[in-house]
Amino acid sequence: MLRFFSFRLIQSVLVLWIVFTVTFILLMLAPGDPFIGDKKPPDSVVRALAQTYGLDYLATTPEDRRHMSWQQHASQMARAYGNSIRNALKGDLGPSIEYPNFSVTDIIRTSLPVSVALGSLSLVIALWLGIAAGTLAAVRKGRVLDLILSVATLLGVSLPTFVIGVLLMMLFVVYIPLFPAAGWGRPSQLLLPALTLALFFLAYIARLSRSSVLDALAADFVRTARAKGLSTPRVITHHVGANAALPILSFLGPAAANILTGSFVVEKLFAIPGLGTHFVNGCLNKDIPLVLGAVTVYTLIVVAFNLLVDLAYAAVDPRITLR
Repeated sequence: MLRFFSFRLIQSVLVLWIVFTVTFILLMLAPGDPFIGDKKPPDSVVRALAQTYGLDYLATTPEDRRHMSWQQHASQMARAYGNSIRNALKGDLGPSIEYPNFSVTDIIRTSLPVSVALGSLSLVIALWLGIAAGTLAAVRKGRVLDLILSVATLLGVSLPTFVIGVLLMMLFVVYIPLFPAAGWGRPSQLLLPALTLALFFLAYIARLSRSSVLDALAADFVRTARAKGLSTPRVITHHVGANAALPILSFLGPAAANILTGSFVVEKLFAIPGLGTHFVNGCLNKDIPLVLGAVTVYTLIVVAFNLLVDLAYAAVDPRITLR
């Protein structure tokens, strides 16, 4: 177990560093200037802003950059990268360019809990309803209920999230006014965006559960349990559940990460003040410190979920050992 944790810790640090480095390079090479709005300020102001944010490389004009040698490009970018990674190791993600009155740490501290709350509720909805629907479809294989659930889950995995969100808003906000259109803070404002975010994963988990339960139902130990006179619910809960859970567990790590990263569209659509909204604004305005901070946080969440899934493997199936 200790060897496994040591290996995964080194692997996680390496993944974080690679993602941070690639994101930094892409942001620096992307067109646009974060310090220029509708009117270009004087060059002295641009240089002062770039120095404040540790992005001296961007203080040069595009014309000057075109006349630079690749060694000069590499030297300036390396200096900016060194400043960014040193500050990140200290826990200082720097000030935000898009939100000058807040640091990136402050933005993440206030907005990440909103995204986590939305994603957690969406994951719970997708997991429980998806497993229930998939198990029910497997038990009723070939019947009308199975056909209805198969068509519904196919639609769920085919429709994009923003289409689902618009359809739900039209249905439950315009035609049947049960929920508010946007906002955050009340329980009624949480359910509709959580359902929008969960539907794709709910449908996928339902299809995955149906296949896993059908495979488990065809196993010899299930036939033996039924021959002993056990009822179908007891067979499902005591014999099929754990054996059918492994494919679902393998999907939970990426699903949890995708729910958080997929909340960008939902947060924008429902005007939710989560990290996804700030991340989109940071990308549009080339707010390099904010985008780097958000990407680092999301990468850390993905790595943590994948580690939890590996541990859950060993808890569900004793035949799996962590080395």
